Amino acid sequence: MNVDKEHWKDSDLNVDSLWLIGPRAKGGKHNNLYHGNFVPQIPNQMIRRFTNEGDLVLDMFVGSGTTLFECETLKRNFIGFDINQSVIEQVESKMMDSTDIRYVIHNVDITNEQMAKMSIDEDLKSFKKQKVDLIISHPPYMDIIPFTEREEDLSKISDLKTFIDTYIKAVQNVWGYLKANKHFVLVIGDVYKESEVKPLGMLLMYAIKKNFNCKLKGILVKDMVGNRAKLGQEALWKYRALRNGTFLFKHEYVFVFRKEGV
Repeated sequence: MNVDKEHWKDSDLNVDSLWLIGPRAKGGKHNNLYHGNFVPQIPNQMIRRFTNEGDLVLDMFVGSGTTLFECETLKRNFIGFDINQSVIEQVESKMMDSTDIRYVIHNVDITNEQMAKMSIDEDLKSFKKQKVDLIISHPPYMDIIPFTEREEDLSKISDLKTFIDTYIKAVQNVWGYLKANKHFVLVIGDVYKESEVKPLGMLLMYAIKKNFNCKLKGILVKDMVGNRAKLGQEALWKYRALRNGTFLFKHEYVFVFRKEGV
């Protein structure tokens, strides 16, 4: 995004570190039928801030198509990966009338180096691009919500170290395709396992900093308004928290990294 010095004050881009977004937007092609999807406001803000029309966005976990639908609205081209073929078909059915952008979704395990890189290489050649302009990643929060029965599904991993190592392997498969000085966005929450909070968000943030040449440009805390798992059961969840000496998760993280080097 090119910052216009005359109009930046009127921009609705959110530059605060605390994001009180409210209910998930459901307009256009968005819906809230896919458990675990994230609010469209997040990719909308990131795409508008860090890319321009005609740029290329890569989504490591397409899910219900949130990022793709925002790319269509904002006229950014798109490469996506997911291992749930039925969900991919649902997303593609909503894009049948799309003429504003070019997009492709691969039913490929993003942790598979050979398949991931083969797919991206072919896409870049087809798109006549050398690299992508933005990567967005909203992985499963370990095994909290199962998405498929496939063994390579990250949502089947219950061990914290194994999950982090596997996720970093997936990032390694796409990192080299991101332009220098462009951004990698990770949307993630923490988990409660083995009678304690596992700070999954901070651990993944540290792992990315440790394994890749990047600058951490933002740690955004986003409120979890209207969590589907808790709707109508607020009193029960509060009782459980008081009984167990815990606190209810009301936030997720959005980590923004800028790639350094080449």
